[in-house]
Amino acid sequence: MTPKIQELTAEDIKKSLNNPEIRLIDVRPTEAYNGWQLKKEKRGGHIKGAKSLPFKWSNYMDWIEIVRAKEITPKQKIIVYGYSEDEAKKVAKLFLKANYPDVGIYNKFIEEWSANPEFPMELLAKHKNLVYPNWIKNIIDTGKPMSFENKKVVICHAHYRNRDAYLSGHIPGAIDIDTLALEAPETWNRRSPEELEKALLQHGITADTTVILYGKFLHPDNADDFPGSAAGHIGAIRCAFIMMYAGVKDVRVLNGGFQSWKDAGFEISTKDVEKIPETDFGAKIPGKPELAVDIEEAKEMLKSDDADLISVRSWAEFIGEVSGYNYIEKKGRIPGAVFGNCGTDAYHMENYRNPDHTTREFHEIEKIWKDAGITQNKHLAFYCGTGWRGSEAFYNAWLMAWPRVSVFDGGWFEWSNDPNNPFETGIPE
Repeated sequence: MTPKIQELTAEDIKKSLNNPEIRLIDVRPTEAYNGWQLKKEKRGGHIKGAKSLPFKWSNYMDWIEIVRAKEITPKQKIIVYGYSEDEAKKVAKLFLKANYPDVGIYNKFIEEWSANPEFPMELLAKHKNLVYPNWIKNIIDTGKPMSFENKKVVICHAHYRNRDAYLSGHIPGAIDIDTLALEAPETWNRRSPEELEKALLQHGITADTTVILYGKFLHPDNADDFPGSAAGHIGAIRCAFIMMYAGVKDVRVLNGGFQSWKDAGFEISTKDVEKIPETDFGAKIPGKPELAVDIEEAKEMLKSDDADLISVRSWAEFIGEVSGYNYIEKKGRIPGAVFGNCGTDAYHMENYRNPDHTTREFHEIEKIWKDAGITQNKHLAFYCGTGWRGSEAFYNAWLMAWPRVSVFDGGWFEWSNDPNNPFETGIPE
């Protein structure tokens, strides 16, 4: 006999909070889980302790593998909720089909749970800087951005020496920006304040411009030509970090990059949009110098009990099996650096991303860091080989409103180029 799906009440949900034997499942879109109020609910965010498992993923062949990776087990009671009763039921049935015996649904999230301030909820602190396709489309269609009043908006399609990635299809109205406009290939560090000002003005960006960045997830034949990642979208996050450092006050990233725009089924343009330059940035660069750490400060941080360097590299890079790049000879790690576990190699960040390329549930990233001993009460400087992966990890911590986070811009590339700098290999004690 097939178990029935139970319909649960708010009282049932309240009793389930903080119970490890019960798992709440939020099947709404990632942006709703993070805090965007997509259906005009009274409060944004998710029920405290819920796991994000968007209905969209239920169409993936490896759906059950995603479930298991989130440590959702058949031993737990499963409670599914979302915006749509139909979607919640469909996901609940998938759990039953996968031999999860105790499954229920809660159908009053909007009108009951989100409307009652006594019912605990959580959200990603700076979720409004991680935007979604409909939010951008509203800007394109109406010229009136939701949730803020700024009239000057620039949408940037980021790429690394690959305008064809832009010209072959981009968000309508987006200009292209080569990451080399903001970082120097000799060092892969951010450019000088004078160079940054010139580049930003050429792209029509001032301190008061709202900038929306995204890129494509590309897989070039020669990934070694792409510093830090073979994915164009990570270049967008790299640009976001440098713009924030420069002093652009409102920098936003499209969650999931161009892929999320395609998944939404929106129009794709091949028009080469002309850049409209500005003449005055409106502030001194850098506006946020504390966001970037250079090598001398990195060395001081290693000596401090109040700071950590976080190595956002693969395990093979961290223990010195590979350097990670064809232009970096030395293998190993900075002594005293904490392993931040990006993914399989220098060109992937899968431990920080969902299957659809959106940013991973922030509670899960936080757990990765907690397990590694990384805590928000210290000054944290994230780094990798050349700054791209470090920028993505930094952006995640910044979105969580961790108070003292930076990017060690030089990373392993700069550290390893100086023979006087110590390094280690092998598995740390």
